Amino acid sequence: MKASLFFLFLLTSLGACSQQPAYQNVDNKKFTELMKQSDAVVLDVRTPQEFQGGHIPNALLIDYNSGYFAEQVEKLDRDKTYLVYCATGGRSPRAAQIMTDKGFKHVYNLEQGISRWNGDVVK
Repeated sequence: MKASLFFLFLLTSLGACSQQPAYQNVDNKKFTELMKQSDAVVLDVRTPQEFQGGHIPNALLIDYNSGYFAEQVEKLDRDKTYLVYCATGGRSPRAAQIMTDKGFKHVYNLEQGISRWNGDVVK
């Protein structure tokens, strides 16, 4: 009986853990600190039109809504650190989750996107 209860507890605990996102949400300050890492890649998941309107310096654009996002992400180096953002924080968490589901271990999502970004913007 005790073994059965322990097994049930273990399964419940593992199930709860799997529902947590594997990426981390970060604020402007942490995002800026992470940008200084030599392996950091800033990833903009907005549309090309949004990107042209202004983006974080040195950002790589992969449009989340393109229909090819998951395919494009497959080509990236999984060992690098990815700093993901969108316009207001709607698309980037979904993009970050896709990345972590594909085995990326160091993925950070900018909370509230570029709309709340207080760093440099390239236009």
